[in-house]
Amino acid sequence: MTHASLTRRVKFTARHRFWNAEWSAEENAEVFGPSADVNYHGHNYVCDITVRGKPDHRSGMVVSLAELDRVLSREVRDRFDNKTINDEVSEFFNGGLSPSGENLARFIFERVHAAMVSNVQVTEVTVAEDDTLKAAYRGD
Repeated sequence: MTHASLTRRVKFTARHRFWNAEWSAEENAEVFGPSADVNYHGHNYVCDITVRGKPDHRSGMVVSLAELDRVLSREVRDRFDNKTINDEVSEFFNGGLSPSGENLARFIFERVHAAMVSNVQVTEVTVAEDDTLKAAYRGD
């Protein structure tokens, strides 16, 4: 069976901070450095979502770009763009998920995978905070 992959890039701007409520302020500062600042910090995130599937014989596409864009808009842009992740994305509230690049990549992978049409699989999500740091999550 022939398969192909397609990667779509989504950009969003968001703020976050790292903080573990079970640790002292000193411990948080030691582990997270300036990223633990109570005033948060922001990034212009670049998120690449790769999907895999059998191309449709009529369109030649793994998935309709309109459908893919609808899913990515709902699950990524609408959820994260111009948000303070710790305060405005429920799964990351008070003691929820840490808003690390690794957790963002996994979270986005799971959300997009669950929303994708059945014959298309998400194979990888990368989330870059800037040109020097990116995290990836791959499906097994």
